[in-house]
Amino acid sequence: MTADLPLLHHVVSGQGEPLLVLHGLFGSGKNWQSHARRIAEHFSIHVVDLRNHGDSFHAEDMSYPAMAADVQRLIETLGIEGCRVLGHSMGGKVAMTLAARYPGLVSQLVVADIAPVSYFHDYDDLLDPVLALPLAELQSRAQADLALRENIPEDPLRAFLLQNLQRDAGGWRWRVNWRVIQREMESLTGFESLAGWQIDLPTLFIRGARSDYVGDAELEVIQRHFSRAEIATVDDAGHWLHAEQPEAFVGAVLEFLRRS
Repeated sequence: MTADLPLLHHVVSGQGEPLLVLHGLFGSGKNWQSHARRIAEHFSIHVVDLRNHGDSFHAEDMSYPAMAADVQRLIETLGIEGCRVLGHSMGGKVAMTLAARYPGLVSQLVVADIAPVSYFHDYDDLLDPVLALPLAELQSRAQADLALRENIPEDPLRAFLLQNLQRDAGGWRWRVNWRVIQREMESLTGFESLAGWQIDLPTLFIRGARSDYVGDAELEVIQRHFSRAEIATVDDAGHWLHAEQPEAFVGAVLEFLRRS
C-alpha cells in the first residue's frame, strides 16, 4: 500500500511559494542542483527523487498513477497548498498525472520536453550493459566507466548513468532500480488513455528546438487536454534542454511562474 511506503527523498532550498521539481528517467534530484540555486532566489524549491531513483525507496510498481500518488502524499504531508510542479521527461508525465488525478492540488504546471502520449524506446542498449556490470568485482568508478565504454561510447551519457553508482560499506551499488525499470519500460514509455482528462490550470510546455519529443502531432494532443497550455521553445537544445541551455530554460520557467 502507498501509505506504508516512506516519503520520497527531497531537498528544500530557498524561500517563498513552493515549487516541486521532478527529474527524468535514470536521473535524480541532484541533476537539478544548479537550477535549484537559481530558482531558489524566487521560490521555495523542493527537488524530489522519484521512486526507484536517487535516495528514494525502491518498489515493484513504476506506473504513473503510483508515482503521482507518491508525490501527492509528499505534498499533503508537507502541508503545501496550491503547489507549483515542474517535471522533465518521465517527471513531466508524473506531473501531468498528478494534476489530472488530484485536481486542486497543483496551481501551475511546467512540463519539459514531453507530451501526454506514448513513445517507443526500450533502452535495452543502455540497460543490458549496466545490468551486466559485475559490481562485486569493481575496484573503482573508472573501472566501471571503462567496462561500459564499448557499449555506451557517448561520454556524457555514460557519465549521466554512472552518477547513480554509489559506494558504501557494503561495496558498490546502484541507486537506480534498473531491473524494475527494465521490466516496466512499456509502462514508462507509454501513457494511459487521456479519455475524460481536461486540465484547466496554467501549464507551460517547454520543448527543445532540436528534440523530436514534442512535434505538431503532440501539440494537438496537448491542446486537446490542457485548456490553458502555453508552448515555449528553447533554441539550440534537444531533449536535455535544461542542461544544454540552462539560462534560457530557467528564464522561460521563471517568467511563466511569476507571470501566471
